Amino acid sequence: MAEKLGQLLVNNNIITEEQLNKALELQKKDGGRVGSNLIKMGYLTEESLVKFLSRQHGVPAIALSSQEIDPAIIKFIPYDVAQKYQIFPISKNGASLKLAMTDPANVFAIDDVKFMTGYDVEPVVASESAIKEAISKHYEQSDLKDAISGIDLNNDDLDLIQDSNDDVDMSELKSAVEEAPVVKLVNLILSEAISRGASDIHLEPYEKSFRIRYRVDGMLYDVMQPPVRLKAALSSRLKIMAELDIAERRLPQDGRIKLKIKDRAIDLRVSTLPTLFGEKIVMRILDKSNLNLDLTKLGFEENALKDFTKAIHSPFGMVLVTGPTGSGKTTTLYSAMSTVNKVDVNIMTAEDPVEYNLLGINQVHVREDIGLTFAAALRSFLRQDPDIVMVGEIRDFETAEIAVKAALTGHLVFSTLHTNDAPGTISRLLNMGIEPFLISASVLLILAQRLCRKICEKCKEEVKIPENTLLNIGFTQDEVNTLKCMKGKGCPACGDTGYKGRIALYEVMPVNDDIKEMIVKGSTANDLKKAAIKSGMKTLRMSGLTKVKEGMTSVEEILRVTFAD
Repeated sequence: MAEKLGQLLVNNNIITEEQLNKALELQKKDGGRVGSNLIKMGYLTEESLVKFLSRQHGVPAIALSSQEIDPAIIKFIPYDVAQKYQIFPISKNGASLKLAMTDPANVFAIDDVKFMTGYDVEPVVASESAIKEAISKHYEQSDLKDAISGIDLNNDDLDLIQDSNDDVDMSELKSAVEEAPVVKLVNLILSEAISRGASDIHLEPYEKSFRIRYRVDGMLYDVMQPPVRLKAALSSRLKIMAELDIAERRLPQDGRIKLKIKDRAIDLRVSTLPTLFGEKIVMRILDKSNLNLDLTKLGFEENALKDFTKAIHSPFGMVLVTGPTGSGKTTTLYSAMSTVNKVDVNIMTAEDPVEYNLLGINQVHVREDIGLTFAAALRSFLRQDPDIVMVGEIRDFETAEIAVKAALTGHLVFSTLHTNDAPGTISRLLNMGIEPFLISASVLLILAQRLCRKICEKCKEEVKIPENTLLNIGFTQDEVNTLKCMKGKGCPACGDTGYKGRIALYEVMPVNDDIKEMIVKGSTANDLKKAAIKSGMKTLRMSGLTKVKEGMTSVEEILRVTFAD
């Protein structure tokens, strides 16, 4: 069937014989449909393929994202069949079932659906990505609802683990949480979060409700509210998976879950916290396949990237990355270390915790409860013949002092701090007790960063913003005259948020001779900032405005994540 489609495309001069052969070679090597391989290789667009199939087979082409889908229709075709044939049921009219297909000539799919449902099939053609999106969106939601409805809420076994303050028979508790519906619901909560690209999952018990939220692109979204009496069963199931003590519900616990979902290895960092109405559980999703270690793709502007690259290739000194929790500091540092990770370099890191393991880098998990603090790890590193040392965070004078001394004795030191901007980092180090002359001698560069959401490419549209507003946030009159502001209107691809994915804003401050002199003289953070801007530094707000000009993000998003200069 696939070869036939390929030959049809050649016969109609849409692709060449050579392009078809290359797509067939890729199919032999990696599998996949010929049509999708041609699209992947850039020989064809999805839109042109859909138009061609529509013309060729005399069936209408539709935009699946604009269709209202009745959840009852989904039940006609099982998930595995929809996945196998890349089909999606749209509506039913009398004895006829309207079916979106990537290949309307696939008679096997049509026959299977006829046999399975007893309805005649009315095929329409849609793009493969639209069908995949629809399957992901509608089937998983449907599965979640089925999982909840499949749990017997009158089951007495679940009553045993309802109240977190009561003594519980451990054998009965374990049997309750191992029941198929609870296991299925937990699995679906995890797989749905991963498929939506969430970074965290929050399970939050309250007196009369139980809420599950996902953090997607830095924002929390309410995804479901299971029955309240399931809260203990779900938290106990997750604690068993994380190998935590299910009998201990009065103290916080930390653990890890390792999963394999669709051939992707996923790590979940699990944290439990006793609250008034049960245990709140937060899981951080660590998906190595989503880790982007290419510095050029993180959001750096040209000059900022040059300055940062020069600093991380220095033989010694200190490079500091600052920003609030969840601003992407770890990714930037991992990317920097990957760039300098060569066979002749000894790199050592102290992290709390180690989020991703990187080949060729010696990573140490800091454990303050047994005395393995950042400072203790750093002291040991200096006896391990390191070239580059990464300290997860400088929290106190002791760690800062050892890091500075390491930077001054021939080591390149990377670390992070929690400050609002790059110049403010100098004040923080001074407040910790580090002498000004040591800071000016050791620090090479300070980088402050934030993550802002990117506008969804599929529903991006121009939006008019009042001229005064644009001038007030920092654009010049000339920029305002030519500026095209964009916004996402919301579509199924971005979960109707208008945003999909994130990009970093960077404020890169090299500590040049002028800045060094000002640090020694005791200049304020404000004076340092003015001097840095004068010598070419772009602030976080300036970086954000550049991203708005490039149509990557919206004005609202920049106002949300940056302060006015």
